[in-house]
Amino acid sequence: MNLAVIGSGGREHAICYKLKQSPKLKKLICIPGNAGTQEIAINIKENVLNFEAIYKIIKKHNIDIVVIGPEQPLVDGLVDYLNKKKVDVFGPNKFSSQLEGSKEFMKNLCKKNNIPTANYGVFDNLNEALNFIKKQKIPIVVKADGLASGKGVTICYSIEEAFKNTKDILEGKFKSSKKVILEEFLEGEELSYFVIVDENSYYFFGSAQDHKKVGEGDTGPNTGGMGAYSPAPLLTNELEKKIKEKIIEPTIKAIKKSGNSYKGFLYAGLMINKNEPYLIEYNIRMGDPECQVLMMRLETDLLEIIDHTIKNDLNNIKIKWSKKNSITIVLCAKGYPFEYIKNSEIKNISNINLDKNNQIFHAGTYKKNGKIYSSGGRVLNITSLAENLSIARDKCIKEIKKINWTDGFFRKDIGWRGINKK
Repeated sequence: MNLAVIGSGGREHAICYKLKQSPKLKKLICIPGNAGTQEIAINIKENVLNFEAIYKIIKKHNIDIVVIGPEQPLVDGLVDYLNKKKVDVFGPNKFSSQLEGSKEFMKNLCKKNNIPTANYGVFDNLNEALNFIKKQKIPIVVKADGLASGKGVTICYSIEEAFKNTKDILEGKFKSSKKVILEEFLEGEELSYFVIVDENSYYFFGSAQDHKKVGEGDTGPNTGGMGAYSPAPLLTNELEKKIKEKIIEPTIKAIKKSGNSYKGFLYAGLMINKNEPYLIEYNIRMGDPECQVLMMRLETDLLEIIDHTIKNDLNNIKIKWSKKNSITIVLCAKGYPFEYIKNSEIKNISNINLDKNNQIFHAGTYKKNGKIYSSGGRVLNITSLAENLSIARDKCIKEIKKINWTDGFFRKDIGWRGINKK
């Protein structure tokens, strides 16, 4: 089969890495890809939001299935566009993508279907929002309604901070957001819970914990993710039963009731408080960097899983996971998540031995004249699989030291919650 993966991040490199292992794969293209995907797929430079150009590439390369990695093309309706052209696509349609594309849509769906989530208010008027803030307990969570690359959520510890962030969002800080969601702050521990969904059923697709804050000890501003580990020790059989019954199943039923269906990855960002799950957010695609650790642990052929999903036949496949632990540490360009260093050469990647237990997934990289350069932001995902989280983290840090990229930085404490639980 011929497959196309849309996207250019660490998530897309990890997906390509896993697809490449399938004996059924004939051709693999990545649009636009990065320096890492270039080693295992054909990179084709194109804007992922130019649907017509994407379709032309797909036809030219006789692509059987398109796998969409990032959220923006999903929210903008690439699945609907390609389906009309009779192209098989792995990913949810425009309606279902509102679960991530509009926090207002997601919160209203929770309200109508008794899905446990934080109390909230939705506002497009600054004075009404400010009146709401004054009546709430501090801290309060301020969220942009639309997509914001993981940077649209702030936990505010004073009324002044909440005012400022609300004003910024309503004055257009994020192009996607004309509304602000103000939400009660939930105490607890975060959990990333993944399922894969077709029109008839859904299947558990792993658990992980992400590290959103830029600094060690979970300090500083939010980022797209500084690292992740899997599985999450927090997830027990009892908790999983609650997550499925109270959150996942009512969501899928609500989408169906609206006359739509969901197809692809569904990622629930949860807060666990006293062994009760609360939905913080939905992502309508695989997490990044969670995808990197999940692809290392996945033992079933990913192409087979995707093919079964496209055919609405998930009931007839068993998904198997390694019992080992996986950690990924994100190596970022200095300055991230604000203004960061770009176009810096990364010299020592080729010195590192890559195998089934150790991988480097590229994100913000490109290749020029045989050399690898950083395009900034989150640059590399150094990923290891080991008997326990502590060994996996030590292996990752050892590899980062070998790379010795002076224009980069990383968090040394990724996986601290999981390691402390052992």
